[in-house]
Amino acid sequence: MGLYPEIEPYERGMLDVGDGNRVYWEVCGNPRGKPAVMLHGGPGSGSNPRFRRYFDPDAYRIVLLDQRGCGRSTPPASAYDTDMSVNTTAHLIADLELLRRHLDIGRWLVWGVSWGSVLGLRYAQTHPDAVSELVLTAVATGANSEVALMTRGLGQFFREAFERFLAELAEEDRADNPAAGYNRLLESPDPEVRARAARAWTDWETAVAALPPRSVPRYEDPVFRMGWARTVTHYWGNDHFLGGDGGDGGDGEDNEDGVVLRDAPLLKDIPGTLVQGSLDPGNLLGIVWRLHHAWPGSELIIVDEVGHNAGAPGMVDELVAATDRYAARR
Repeated sequence: MGLYPEIEPYERGMLDVGDGNRVYWEVCGNPRGKPAVMLHGGPGSGSNPRFRRYFDPDAYRIVLLDQRGCGRSTPPASAYDTDMSVNTTAHLIADLELLRRHLDIGRWLVWGVSWGSVLGLRYAQTHPDAVSELVLTAVATGANSEVALMTRGLGQFFREAFERFLAELAEEDRADNPAAGYNRLLESPDPEVRARAARAWTDWETAVAALPPRSVPRYEDPVFRMGWARTVTHYWGNDHFLGGDGGDGGDGEDNEDGVVLRDAPLLKDIPGTLVQGSLDPGNLLGIVWRLHHAWPGSELIIVDEVGHNAGAPGMVDELVAATDRYAARR
């Protein structure tokens, strides 16, 4: 099946979302088609032109955006003086609602990858009347257990890389919350400390990739690397700002097993498709299966021999098939 052909936006802009932030957005496909919005991963990766191609351009009005601080949105998280306190899950959800109203869209299909699946799930749980369907891949839920797996649990499988990862941290952060420890380093006034921390963080992420090649070209860009590491650790070190209320944070106790998983029954009236690689590290926690069973009307598709990669051939085929099926639901 594969992706649809390359297309270009017919409309784009910068949306003033407040707090000094302007969010880049674009629309492509059929102006009268079924609305859909793409939520990129990270947090902090930015959108990709490839995302336009997961939808039939004759059937869909496809909206892409760069979330606060990344891609073409301003100010960039890579800049030391950018205020990260106004970059939280609650802010991103409010931005989605502002963009939806700006584009005069009633309901839209929400497509999310990795962090985008966390954001998409929480958005649907808090604004169910705005979401017609969900298509999610490389699924995560923002639970503290997921962060613990990625920053501590996988260390037993990647011993040498894990030792290098921990070496930058203070002793108390190694056992407690490496993400928060790295975030403190990335907020240091010393640019050399920030640069070393960003490199160490992305080296660890590269080392724990499920399948080769274990290289990420964009991590070689120091500007991207800094913005990415700063944003990811900002969210991972603060319970993804899901805490107790799903928005502004909290003490994190309610998020140990996942606020999103806890509230999965709220999705009961929204059809959804979960497409997951069989080798995705997050599967070690079983959360995607638990989410599927707690969400009436969802379907779970497992693609063999694929890791945390929405662009793998088998993943692409299932994701495009899902959007094709939902195209008929208006």
